[in-house]
Amino acid sequence: MTTTHPDRPGPQGTVGRRTVVATGAVGLGVASVASAVPATGTTAAPTARGHRVFQHGVASGDPLPESVLIWTRVTPTRAATPGSGRGPRTEVRWEVATDRAFRDVVRRGTFVTSAGRDHTVKLDVTSLRPATWYHYRFTAAGQRSRVGRTRTAPAPGATPRNLRFGVVSCANYQAGYFGAYRHLARRDDLHAVLHLGDYLYEYEAGYYGAGDVIVRRHEPAGEIVSLDDYRQRHAQYKADQDLQDLHATAPFITVWDDHESANDAWREGAENHTAGSGAGGEGAWRRRRARAHRAYDEWMPVRLDGTARLGDGTRLYRRLQFGTLAELSMLDLRTYRSEQVAVPALDPAVSDPDRTITGREQMRWLKASLARDAAQWKLVGNPVMIAPVTFAALPADLVTPVNDVTGLLPQDGLPYNVDQWDGYTDDRRELFAHIRDRGIKDTVFLTGDIHSGWASDLPFDRGLYPVAGDTAGVEFVCSSVTSDNLKDILGVPPRTASRAVEQAILAANPHIKYLDFDSHGYSVLDVTPARVQMDWYVIGSRLDRTTSATWSRSFATRAGTNKVVAVDRPVR
Repeated sequence: MTTTHPDRPGPQGTVGRRTVVATGAVGLGVASVASAVPATGTTAAPTARGHRVFQHGVASGDPLPESVLIWTRVTPTRAATPGSGRGPRTEVRWEVATDRAFRDVVRRGTFVTSAGRDHTVKLDVTSLRPATWYHYRFTAAGQRSRVGRTRTAPAPGATPRNLRFGVVSCANYQAGYFGAYRHLARRDDLHAVLHLGDYLYEYEAGYYGAGDVIVRRHEPAGEIVSLDDYRQRHAQYKADQDLQDLHATAPFITVWDDHESANDAWREGAENHTAGSGAGGEGAWRRRRARAHRAYDEWMPVRLDGTARLGDGTRLYRRLQFGTLAELSMLDLRTYRSEQVAVPALDPAVSDPDRTITGREQMRWLKASLARDAAQWKLVGNPVMIAPVTFAALPADLVTPVNDVTGLLPQDGLPYNVDQWDGYTDDRRELFAHIRDRGIKDTVFLTGDIHSGWASDLPFDRGLYPVAGDTAGVEFVCSSVTSDNLKDILGVPPRTASRAVEQAILAANPHIKYLDFDSHGYSVLDVTPARVQMDWYVIGSRLDRTTSATWSRSFATRAGTNKVVAVDRPVR
């Protein structure tokens, strides 16, 4: 049983620890009701003057060497709002071209959508050229969407000079403006954007904002539970201009963590789910999770079970290969995991081999991914932190605020955050042993979730590190886009109270090379045959729509070393 919240505070109150740590979503599929080919007699009602058909932008995702997903949502009539179940079946034309002016259209077609899929459009554009930039757009009900830009992956045998990804996680709409997305969207050098979870939050309006400030109120007003609720919340996030701009700039590669369904989700439940049909009950967990997954499938440019079709399944973990340079394994650490233990420092179940964070099938798949010789760098999209963390004693007045951010500290200063790999140590031991026994090099875990920036070695034996300095790889953790960090919980200026906490953690964990508990922002990951480098960028104020962004720190791992080193400048 996971650590529980105290009684939920009022609309402007602060939240318990796992609200801030953030985690993912999971679930069962629902059959698709719309076809990707025109239907006889399909019509769309004429649009009223001033009515916008394309209100939620365009997006692309999951690039392969010869195909990429493209996405949009149409609002054919004023009544056809997200989650309403209203509106006619609508034919949408789509085009893909090599140029923004669409003089060289290489693929085109039609897609019929309806209220049964919330008027979303998602399709797999095939027969494209590898490592090529394309532009795409949609037309429906006499209107045309904005133009999106996307890129296919390199061919399997190609060795690209570099790959460059934006890296983000934990974007709470109520906690601020998405300045991190805005600044990433202004770059023209990203091959894709990795979103490592908590793309949206399930909480009701007025709960969990920027400390005690609600910057923008969630819609619908209540906690999202029904399929229509999840659709409306996805729509609200997709209406954000900064997020729309980023989606239109480069393909996304996403995983869910917990807030896409409910906080601290696991295989049979979640901390933020009350089972039952009586007063205050939210129904069966698997039904709620299925609704969350259905809405995610409809609204996100992602392949579930390897297809763009709805209802094909809910397997989110998958591999994407980028020539011989890198293979990216994206994990689902919510759908198959065992329940979190209740008392982290005292419960030996954290090391129980019968408990799992990945599920057995996904663990076998991940081990096979890392053992493959298809590419040099083994990148792992990892929703929750895998590096072990042990804590020295901290001042008593800092223990609770640190827990609000990371959930890492019991009151006596012992480990763990049981919602991440520290709560499932046998899975981590099995995975690291696999890496050691097969001599696997160049493994990089890319992580979100805990609203702070980290760079760490991953020692095979933490107790012998650094004397026996062999490592399974490295981990880079990006900060949150807006979700509360330590300075926000404490209500203090940045780089003040958090310094003591960071120094204590670094002193007790020599494998951790970098820690920033105070910043919101984004990261840029650059991959070359010689090294993988992560640059952390921090925004000014999340309360400011026009906030600036500045480079903060950079760390890299050089080929063949499985170690983190500091770098004095970002990639250009």
